[in-house]
Amino acid sequence: MATFAPPPGTADIFPEEARRWRNLEAAAGAVFSRYGYGELRTPIFEYTEVFQRGLGDETEVVQKEMYTFLDRGGRSLTLRPEGTAGVMRALSNTDVLNGVEQRVYYHGPMFRGERPAAGRRRQFHQIGVENVGRIAPLIDAECIAMLMEFLREIGIPDAKLSINTRGVMPDRGPAGQLLRDYFGSRIHEMCDDCKARLERNVWRILDCKQEACRKFVADAPDYVASFSAESRAYFDEVKAALTALGVEYTVDPLLVRGLDYYVHTVFEVTHTGLGAQTAIAGGGRYELFLPGQNRPVQGVGFAAGMERLLMVQDALKVNPAKEEPTPVYLVGLGAAARMANLKLAGELRRAGMKVALELEERSFKAQLRSANKAGASFTVVRGEAELEKKIAMVKTMADGSQSEVPEAGLFDTLLKLTRQSAGSNI
Repeated sequence: MATFAPPPGTADIFPEEARRWRNLEAAAGAVFSRYGYGELRTPIFEYTEVFQRGLGDETEVVQKEMYTFLDRGGRSLTLRPEGTAGVMRALSNTDVLNGVEQRVYYHGPMFRGERPAAGRRRQFHQIGVENVGRIAPLIDAECIAMLMEFLREIGIPDAKLSINTRGVMPDRGPAGQLLRDYFGSRIHEMCDDCKARLERNVWRILDCKQEACRKFVADAPDYVASFSAESRAYFDEVKAALTALGVEYTVDPLLVRGLDYYVHTVFEVTHTGLGAQTAIAGGGRYELFLPGQNRPVQGVGFAAGMERLLMVQDALKVNPAKEEPTPVYLVGLGAAARMANLKLAGELRRAGMKVALELEERSFKAQLRSANKAGASFTVVRGEAELEKKIAMVKTMADGSQSEVPEAGLFDTLLKLTRQSAGSNI
């Protein structure tokens, strides 16, 4: 039998795992809605310039990782490599540019053409939020606190939070020159990527993972000291608000995040359950320019990789998405009994009950094995004799007891039994 794997960097998600994904999505909706966020769904592809303009032409995502193609009309489209730019494109059609706050969350697939690894796929999935339209340190702190609450909700209470400040755009000139002067005198000992970053985007050097570069990065000058007093005061207020909210954090001066649109607060959450790839979520405050606009859309938000959250849950042995048991299994012996069971199953399902039944000709023993495999609490058995008597045999699987139930009262009896059974398990 031939087998066909999905393309490299993608994966099929079967029902057992899909229940865990739905659990993450449901937890996100429950937590975020308490903070006033509503769900927003955007297309999985956008005009390419939305990402080029929004993320910055010099970012590695735009330079190396985007899936870009021409449609039949010759327009350049790109599968979304992240969620923020598309969400900002959508919200720019509202009144956020006039300072009216919008709070939204999203979840879904993203696409990046990078080398697949554990927790890193070419089609990956994110849960994210965006608070757009207003600027305040307390908004940043509340957003971070909400992320940490979501992680606790899904069984990851021990994640580590790191924060930093990128200042504002006018701060970048003096701070960037400070870094260029420092790394410029050492660049001949650094990797080829950092040599290119020196002039193109010096901030990306701070995120280099090469051992040859890390020793120089560790001794980099305190560029935050060159930021304006207003920028440093903004960051101080974020830290004070996090402390007031009881959120533990570490200030990491090397944390800059990978996209050019970040200003002021940036943050990242890590967990050792991932092994080498420790980051599970990150975000910050941003100013994002969209095509044809001279004013930036301003907001704060974060994204969490769903595959990575599931990996951490596995490491912590957290699996809250257990399969719902099947209360009733209908066993039918003969065509007439199967048809009667099909009708009963429809009535029970419309009443909200999960029901399984056999729809093909199989032996009595085979059907009982299926009932056991489904974890049924009760089994209803009907054959020609039961149909003639207008009864059904209802068997309690836990103790093997059974009783005759009149056909006219079968529906109500099963509802009563399953509700009593559910109540006893609470």
